[in-house]
Amino acid sequence: MAQHRTESPAANLPVRVKNELVFRHITVKSSETISGCFKRIVLNGDELTGFTSRGFDDHIKLFFPAVPGDVITPPVATEEGIVWGEGPRPLNREYTPLHYDAQTNELTLDFYIHDGGVASEWAAGAKPGDKLIIGGPRGSLIIPTTYKWQLYVCDETGLPAVKRRLRELKQAGSDARVTVLVKVKEVSCVSYLDEEKDFNIEWIVSDEHNGYQEDDAAVKKLKSLPLPESDYYIWATGEGKFAKGLNDYFVETRGLEPNLVRCVAYWHNK
Repeated sequence: MAQHRTESPAANLPVRVKNELVFRHITVKSSETISGCFKRIVLNGDELTGFTSRGFDDHIKLFFPAVPGDVITPPVATEEGIVWGEGPRPLNREYTPLHYDAQTNELTLDFYIHDGGVASEWAAGAKPGDKLIIGGPRGSLIIPTTYKWQLYVCDETGLPAVKRRLRELKQAGSDARVTVLVKVKEVSCVSYLDEEKDFNIEWIVSDEHNGYQEDDAAVKKLKSLPLPESDYYIWATGEGKFAKGLNDYFVETRGLEPNLVRCVAYWHNK
C-alpha cells in the first residue's frame, strides 16, 4: 500500500540548469589503476577552459573512432542543433566527471574496466599524450545537500557519481543520515570508496564462485529499509530494468515524491 505523499518546499527541490554545449580536444596527462577495477585518467588542455559541471551525476560524451585509426571529426553545435560532418559518425560513451580543477585545467575521469566496452578498452591502454574529444555536459541537475535522509544505490558504473556526491556532502558539512548500497562483481572494487568511510556504505559482492544474485539481494535490502515521510532524497542507478524496478517500488508502491526519487539507467542488457 502506498504511503501518503507529502509536498516538498520548492526551495528544497533539485534544480536543472543548462550549460553551453562545447566540444573539446584534450590530452591524457596521467593514467593509474585504482581499486583494482578502475582506471583513473587525468586529462588537460587549453580547450578545457570554461568547462562546467555542477551536478554530481553529470555526464559528458567521449568520442571514439567507429573504425580504429580513423580521425574523428566532432560535430558542431549550432542554433539549429548539432551538425555532423561527412563520413561515419564516431562512437560515443557517457561518463561522469569526477573532478575538474579550473586552476590547472585538469579533468579527472574514473573508468570501470570491463570486457567489451570501447571506452573501457581505451582507458585500459591510455597513456600520457593520447588524444580524446569530449562534449558537454549539456546540463546539470543540482541536488541540495541538505536533505536529512539520503539513499544512494549503484553498481560499478555509478561509483564515480556516488564518490563525487559523498565528497560534496563532506565539503558541505552535511549532518544527513546517508546510506549507500553498492552491488559489484569483484571484491577489488570495494576499496574504491575507502576515502568515504565516514558514511554508512554496504557492499553486495557477486562473483562466479558464489553465484550470488546481487540484484535480488539489493532489492531485498532496500525493501527492508524504513523510509521517512519527509526531508529525504533517493538516487539510484545501474542496469535499465533494475533502475526502473526501483523507481516503481519507491514511487508507485511506497508513494514517495517523484521529484525526490531519481532512478536512472546507466546501461542496458541487450
